[in-house]
Amino acid sequence: QIDNKGGYMQNTVLIPQMVTIKEAAEKTGLANFYIRQLCLKNKIIHVRAGRKYLINFEKLIEFLNGNSELY
Repeated sequence: QIDNKGGYMQNTVLIPQMVTIKEAAEKTGLANFYIRQLCLKNKIIHVRAGRKYLINFEKLIEFLNGNSELY
């Protein structure tokens, strides 16, 4: 794409910070079990990578602050 000054526009892609259950527990002070339960009940945004759960940390914080909307 070309902007109005004749230069090319750069598309910015924001990559979410994904953390493991253990990392999320350490950063928030919550128990591993509680975070795992949030994943199993689909209360927070996460993906599975093999046996590990990777949690979108920003969305976890939003959830903990009372914004429980998923996706």
